[in-house]
Amino acid sequence: MMQFDLYNDIATRTGGDIYVGVVGPVRSGKSTFIKRFMDALVIDAIKDKNARKRAVDELPQSGDGKSIMTTQPNFVPSEAVSVTVSDNLNVNVRMIDCVGYVVEGALGAEENGKERLVRTPWTDDEIPFAKAAEIGTEKVIKEHSTIGVVVTTDGTITDIPRDNYVPAEERVVAEMKEIGKPFVILINSAMPESSETARLKAELEKKYDAPVVVKDALNMSEDDVSEIMGAVLSEFPIKLIDVNAPRWIQALSRDNGIVKELVDILKNVGSEIFRMRDVDKIKAAFSDSQYFEIGDGASVDAGRGRIELDLKIKPELFFKVLSDECGHEIPDDFTLMSYVRFLKKAETEYSKLKNALDEVYATGYGVVSPTNDDIVVEEPEMFKQGGQYGIKIKASAPSLHLIKVDVRTEVSPIIGTEQQSGRFIDDMLDKYENDKGALLSTNVFGRTLNDLMADGLSVKINEMPDEAKTKMRRTITKIVNEGKGGVLCILL
Repeated sequence: MMQFDLYNDIATRTGGDIYVGVVGPVRSGKSTFIKRFMDALVIDAIKDKNARKRAVDELPQSGDGKSIMTTQPNFVPSEAVSVTVSDNLNVNVRMIDCVGYVVEGALGAEENGKERLVRTPWTDDEIPFAKAAEIGTEKVIKEHSTIGVVVTTDGTITDIPRDNYVPAEERVVAEMKEIGKPFVILINSAMPESSETARLKAELEKKYDAPVVVKDALNMSEDDVSEIMGAVLSEFPIKLIDVNAPRWIQALSRDNGIVKELVDILKNVGSEIFRMRDVDKIKAAFSDSQYFEIGDGASVDAGRGRIELDLKIKPELFFKVLSDECGHEIPDDFTLMSYVRFLKKAETEYSKLKNALDEVYATGYGVVSPTNDDIVVEEPEMFKQGGQYGIKIKASAPSLHLIKVDVRTEVSPIIGTEQQSGRFIDDMLDKYENDKGALLSTNVFGRTLNDLMADGLSVKINEMPDEAKTKMRRTITKIVNEGKGGVLCILL
C-alpha cells in the first residue's frame, strides 16, 4: 500500500508519466542503476509479453573497471511501457541513460589521443564526447524526463578515486538545478553502510541542498528503488499550505498579538519553503512560538502538493485572550458561563435602548417604547354618555425619553506675563493643528487639560437640581399624553 501511494503521488504530479532521466559522471553506475530499477519495478509489472521481452532486450549493459560503457543516450525501453502498479493505477515508465560527464581516470573518452566522437539523437553528425554529455543532459531532463536521478559515487565501485568525480558531479547538479525539475542524488557505493559514506551523504546534502540517498546500485531491492523515488517526490513543489487554527482566533482583530504572531510566522517561513521536504521548516518555525504548537504533525498530500497543519494554541491562553477582549477577568469555565448569562441580560436591556440611542445621536432626541410586559391595565369602569353606556379601560406604560444635551465648559488658567501666555498659546495651537490628543495631555498646574475639562463637564451635569429634573419630566409627560406641542419655558 505504501508503494502504491508513492507511485500514485508521483503519477499525479507527472500526469501519469514516470520518465526518469539518469545523469551524472561516467563510471558512476548509471546503467547499473537503470538495469536494477527496471528489474525491481518495471519488468514484471509489464502485462504485455512482447513489450516485456523488448524491455528486457533493451536493458543497458554495465561492467566493472574504468572503461566507459555508455557512449550515446539510450531510452530504456525505446518506447514508454504501461506498468500496472495496482488494480487502480497504471503508469507509463521509461528510463533515459545519458552520456556521462568525463572524469579523470576513465577510459574510452579519447581515441588516438583525441576526444572521442559519438552520435546522439539530437545531432546529425558525430560530436565530441564532452559536448554529447552536455547536450544530452539538457535535452533528456528538459524534454524527455519528468524527474531526474543524479548518479555519483564515493569511489568504492571502481579504481577511480572520489575526488576525480567531484568536478563532473558539481557540473551536472548545477545544470539540474538550473533546469528546475525534481531530482535526487544517488551515491553508488560498495559500502553503503559505512560511516565514511554517511559523512559524505550529509556533506552533499548540505552542499547541494538536495536529497541524497546511498545505495549499492548493483544490489538494490524494490524497497531501495522506492526509497529513491520517495526522495524524488519530496522535491516536487508545494502548491498549497492549509493552516487549521482554532476557529475563535478568526474572530480576533489583526492587531491582536496572537494573530500578528501567526501571520508573521507564516510570512517568514513562506519565503523559505518551496518543496515538499521543506515541511520540517514549517514545524521548526512554530517551535519557538509563545502561543502555538503543531498538533500531531503535518498532513502531507504529496500528489497534490498540499500540506495541512493543525495548530494548537496553549489552553490557558483562551481565557487570557477572552479576559483581555472583554475587559473582565475570566479564569475558568464557571466564570465564563456566569459572564455569558450576565451579558445575555445586558443584551436584552440594550436591545430596548439601541434604536433610541441611534435617534439621539442622529436627531438629539430618542424614545424607548414600552413593551407588552410594561403595560399596566387598570380595572375596567362603566360610564354613561347621554342615553348610552360604555366601558372605560385605562392603561399606562413607562416610556424612556433620551435627550442629547451639549454641555459646555472652559478652562482659563492664569499663566503669567503676556510673553509667557503667548508662548503657551503658540504651543497649544500647534498641538491643536497636529495632534489633539497631545493637546488634551498638556499639563496645567499639575493636572492634564483633559482632567480639567472632564471635571468641568461633570460639575455642570451633576449640578442640575432635582426639582428641575422633576419639572422636565412632568412637562414631557404632559406633552406626550395631551398631544400638545406648545411649550413656554422660563429659566430663573
